[in-house]
Amino acid sequence: MIRDRMESRKRRIARRLDKNRFPEDLSQPLMRPATPHYELAGRTVATGYGGIGLVHQLVQELKLPEAINARLRLFKVHLPYHESDHVLSLAYNALCDGRRLEDLEVRRQDEAYLNLLGAQRIPDPTTAGDFCRRFRPEDLDALEAAFDEARRQIWARQPDEFFEEARIEADGTMVETGAECKQGIDINHQGVWGYHPLVLTLANTGEVLRLRNRPGNRPSHEGAAEQFDQCITLCREAGFRRIVLRGDTDFSQTRHLDRWHAQGDVTFVFGYDCRPSLHLLADDLPLSAWTTLERPPKYEVQTVSRTKPEPVKQPIVEARGFKDLRLVDEWVAETPYRPSACRHTCRLVIVRKNLVVSEPRQGRLFEDYRYFFYITNDTQPSAAEIVFSANDRCHQENLVAQLKALRALHAPVDNLTSNGAYMLMTALAWNLKAWLALRLPEDDGRWREQHQAQKQMLLKLEFRTFVKFWLRVPCQVLSTGRRLVLRMLAWNQWQPVFFRLTASFAHPLRR
Repeated sequence: MIRDRMESRKRRIARRLDKNRFPEDLSQPLMRPATPHYELAGRTVATGYGGIGLVHQLVQELKLPEAINARLRLFKVHLPYHESDHVLSLAYNALCDGRRLEDLEVRRQDEAYLNLLGAQRIPDPTTAGDFCRRFRPEDLDALEAAFDEARRQIWARQPDEFFEEARIEADGTMVETGAECKQGIDINHQGVWGYHPLVLTLANTGEVLRLRNRPGNRPSHEGAAEQFDQCITLCREAGFRRIVLRGDTDFSQTRHLDRWHAQGDVTFVFGYDCRPSLHLLADDLPLSAWTTLERPPKYEVQTVSRTKPEPVKQPIVEARGFKDLRLVDEWVAETPYRPSACRHTCRLVIVRKNLVVSEPRQGRLFEDYRYFFYITNDTQPSAAEIVFSANDRCHQENLVAQLKALRALHAPVDNLTSNGAYMLMTALAWNLKAWLALRLPEDDGRWREQHQAQKQMLLKLEFRTFVKFWLRVPCQVLSTGRRLVLRMLAWNQWQPVFFRLTASFAHPLRR
């Protein structure tokens, strides 16, 4: 019945959007006058965010509330809220387009939303702020341990090839605030006041593994080695056979490289600062050490290549006499290198970018070059593959942008630790999106490739797109007997995958 209704709605939409079908009267615009009459339903209730019921079902299956309440002890007496009520309220608020703590009040007044969560009520914004202020640094570790219990259950459902390699990436980002009384804020080298959280992610799935808030003036790498160690332990216990650490030049912490190399299953690819000694080292390499770096195309044209439009930026640069740098080609080489803090010799991969520099105001045109360095202990890939692996880390910048879009990297409370707690709890919304994608079943039959493609598409969806198609689903909420029925009132293109995921909850997770 559900499949028939979905097909019927899909056909109706396709018929309305058919560009070969036109209305009979073309003298009038398609958006014509209407006179809506609004009424308030009696006993029937509905919510615009019916998809949150699916997320809540996943959370209950993973027993995440039990894990949070067992590990996180912030209340002596529960009157009436438990720790999990606060954590999930903040995560769900972000999933339902909540931009601030105050948006919790909108959720509190949505009767259908409360019904589908089985809740009499949820915390108000003031109570949620007080909950964040109760956190101590050790409580953040306890909350992350609870999240790790859930993620290990999801990972356990993945095929064997999923555990071939875990790619852990680290980066810092600035959370700017104009407040003057927030404890822990500081000014960075660019004159921006705020916090400087450290974010560690799993590139395979986009999950946030660790998030630590720091003052705005702290360097990117501060505390990263400890968090890397925790993530290595997590991935190793989960069954990953190989672990790769990646980061930019700020994370090449040479005093830790020997320790990671000695573990056997850990490799690293870090950017390395271009120091004068290394610049001279690269200049002294023989010409035979260099090979052309051929980058693969960013994408493959599926149909016919379109005509490239006329450039807009370049004529402006030339007309206004700006300094213009153009990349001619790239070369790559490698050489053994042992940092002063290491006993083990690593591979130093060097990229040389040959440039043409024009300065119209001075009437000059000359050649220049830049060096980029990467340090690694991985002996298997070629030098070019090491460069491509390091460049793949740029996807983490997109992930950080997504965290900012869902307002996980935001500082609404009054001190360093409480804002770190808020960031961690709100970032759970992003992890729940990844866990839903990983929860999608993959059949072994003829639909396997299609199901795998759908899983990857859902993993890569931007947060706002995910909310529009998976969470912002208008639903009528009915209590019939002992069942809670969510009757979907609209159709969208992800609905077949949505219903396939709901059907999979009949099969319990392996523990």
